[in-house]
Amino acid sequence: MDLRRFGAAGVEVARIGQGTWEFPEAGARLREAKAALRRGIELGMTHIDTAEMYGAGRVEQIVGDAITGIDRSSIFLTTKVLPSNASFQKTIAACERSLRRLRTDYLDLYLLHWPGSFPITETMAALERLVDDGKVKFIGVSNFDVDELEEACGALQRVPLVCNQVLYHLRERGMEARLLPFCKKRDIAIVAYTPFGRGRSAAATRGGEALEQIARAHGKTVRQVILNFLTRDSSVFTIPKAAQIGHVEENSGAAEWELSSDDVRRIDEAFPIAYRGQLATL
Repeated sequence: MDLRRFGAAGVEVARIGQGTWEFPEAGARLREAKAALRRGIELGMTHIDTAEMYGAGRVEQIVGDAITGIDRSSIFLTTKVLPSNASFQKTIAACERSLRRLRTDYLDLYLLHWPGSFPITETMAALERLVDDGKVKFIGVSNFDVDELEEACGALQRVPLVCNQVLYHLRERGMEARLLPFCKKRDIAIVAYTPFGRGRSAAATRGGEALEQIARAHGKTVRQVILNFLTRDSSVFTIPKAAQIGHVEENSGAAEWELSSDDVRRIDEAFPIAYRGQLATL
């Protein structure tokens, strides 16, 4: 798996990681999902993303179970605090709950899930305290636009903001216009969630034929082409969810090769940037 420098964190992180939104929470599907998560780690997809919101904490417990017995230092573990918990004291308490559910002593990355009503200065101060206390290595945000990012960065005193996690797929490319250049200038990594979109797949659109042709030319699948395209900029990472081993193995095949400039041009033409302005909260 390709590793890339993760913004101002300066550490190497897998280009393709694993998300856990809407992860199965019981039965045979849960057992398969845990096995898929572990298989992804074996394949080098060691950036694992979750949140206290997912399953009201249940998914953090599942991730903790799945990574038990695996060398903790080999995993880049991310979770998120809900905006409703983002006061100074509540952020500290939320982090401690997440650590217990994940059965770990520290988080590699802790994010504010989306902008909320508590003053950003208060939330950022809590995140810096967690870094000072050794409970968190790096801090970031999710679903922030440029103005909100500027405010968050300005609120920090000692610790850099290293990540902004955003919705990004072929039919939602608006972040490329303003947000991506801003983050590159500030050395903030972009982590793309929901890279295949929701509802009608990109392959089912009029641009699907171009994706199929490019996939055949490279001996890859359409999903692998999509993930490769979305992470073509070295500042961008992605965390597709895959609760089945076959899907995890397919996702891992999106790295360690590159699209040609002509491939990129064809995908650009088939899926032009059309910003719709929505912020999701996954």
